[in-house]
Amino acid sequence: MKPAAFGRRTGTTGRGGPRRASGGFGRQNLKPGTEETTATTSSTPAKPSKKPQPAPAASASNASAVDRAYDLIEPLLAEHFDLATVADIPKSDISESLGTLISETATQHNLDLNDLEVRDLVTVLLNDLLEEKVPEALAAAEQSNSDAEQDNVVDLKQEDDLIAQRQAATVQNNEQKQKASQESVNEAKEKLQPLLLEYIDATAANEMDRSELAEQVSEAISELMVQEKINLNLREQRELVNMLLHDMLGLGPLEPLLEDESITDIMVNGPKQVYIEKNGKLTLSDIHFRDNQHLLNICTRIVSYVGRRVDESSPICDARLADGSRVNIIIPPLAIDGPSISIRKFAKQKITLDKMLDYGSVSHKMATVLKIAGAARLNIVISGGTGSGKTTMLNALSRMVDQGERVVTIEDAAELQLQQPHVVRLETRPSNLEGKGEISMRDLVKNALRMRPDRIILGEVRGPEMVDVLQAMNTGHDGSMCTLHANNPREALNRMENMVGMADLNLPSHAVKTQISGSVDLIVQVSRMRDGKRRCQAITEVVGMEGDVITTQDLFTYVFTGEDAEGNLTGEFRSTGVRPYFMDKATYFGLDRALMEAMA
Repeated sequence: MKPAAFGRRTGTTGRGGPRRASGGFGRQNLKPGTEETTATTSSTPAKPSKKPQPAPAASASNASAVDRAYDLIEPLLAEHFDLATVADIPKSDISESLGTLISETATQHNLDLNDLEVRDLVTVLLNDLLEEKVPEALAAAEQSNSDAEQDNVVDLKQEDDLIAQRQAATVQNNEQKQKASQESVNEAKEKLQPLLLEYIDATAANEMDRSELAEQVSEAISELMVQEKINLNLREQRELVNMLLHDMLGLGPLEPLLEDESITDIMVNGPKQVYIEKNGKLTLSDIHFRDNQHLLNICTRIVSYVGRRVDESSPICDARLADGSRVNIIIPPLAIDGPSISIRKFAKQKITLDKMLDYGSVSHKMATVLKIAGAARLNIVISGGTGSGKTTMLNALSRMVDQGERVVTIEDAAELQLQQPHVVRLETRPSNLEGKGEISMRDLVKNALRMRPDRIILGEVRGPEMVDVLQAMNTGHDGSMCTLHANNPREALNRMENMVGMADLNLPSHAVKTQISGSVDLIVQVSRMRDGKRRCQAITEVVGMEGDVITTQDLFTYVFTGEDAEGNLTGEFRSTGVRPYFMDKATYFGLDRALMEAMA
């Protein structure tokens, strides 16, 4: 049994009051009961002058008491009765409720009223209620309904605005709660992480798998939280354990971003600023590192995985993660604001031309022509800007490579996802501390020519290795592919000519252009447009030379037409309808009819 990696340290009463009786009416939602006709209410007497007069035998003090009771009760009628529905209630029940109200008021204010005065007062109040207050309330309600009908459109808009405001308030409230919870977890992590180190037996921890280590970390954290009097709920405690495990075994704060499949790029600009790309749009995340040293430790962990180093003597490094994601790291003194990491995530879902068709990146006819171009062993150059999808297109086209072919791939940081069984993957190597041992892409291209490849695929061409790529394409290695940075097919040809010039071979311009036109068959231009979507902007065929100019013809182009209500660009993929120059190659592979149908 493996030793434990962690040791254990020794060491309301609510307020209440009498509830005023309301007789079960008005806002208390009285349900009409069995009508009881009394001598008092069976025939309503004529309404006297506003206030009831006491019986002739009553004293002046009693008259004053009746007037005072009326003055006290009359304003309370609207509070004790629902004026909109009181007319539907039997008068006997209303009279009973009024009698109860009079008795309570008389008791509260020490008023001495006899039974006759109470009955008279009930009669007057009942008439006031039914003949004045109820009609006034109904008239006000009718006026209100009329105003509401006139302002119906405005009210609906205000209601929509109110709903939107409430939803925004709810979202903001949830964000605030989430932020407060995250801050609590971060504070707990800062406090408990140093204490956790005292529990760790590094040797035993290295022998454990992640789940077993997580269980022991969770137990240790529970004890430390009690010891340090830190309160976290179960969700926050699980998050804390995951954060600690990410720091111990993974890439720290970057792990949640790497697990999110909707994120395609991660850009770290110093310890306090991490941007992510989702759906082609850049947004600032809430992820941050403790300090520059914490971020530098993560950088070192990344490059150590591929046997490279990053330090002041070698502050720039290209690497890859365990899942194949491409990484570029640059640290101070070159990166002024702290270490910078750029991660192009490795797509777990394999992208094919059919899926690109579903995404709207190509049309059905374009996908067909590209499949034929790959199967007919055309030499293809994929051109585009940064993040435009060049490598994705290259991966999609490589699926048309025959299973029996030997393919050699050459990259600075391996990220191609070829599915063929016979693939040799080569990767460049930087120089060591003494400045020796560097293996450039040109060295690998030269060596690949001696490895009997059927096709050579380069991740990206950016220098003098273009000379060797053109020679490979023109010396029996048909079907080779590469990518380069350019804004359109014509500029791609100019860039190839410039890169050949970097080899210092002093070749005439005409000879270089002739070599390019004889080697490259097709240029596929891809672009990331302003709505964040990546599209194939053009498929251009290299035809030959006319004088000192390389001639080309467009087979397909993307024509922008507008923008929809959601901000997505609209357009169409148009076929030029010309006869492809590589029709003879397509005929050789039996694909000429399919090609003509696609170009029709």
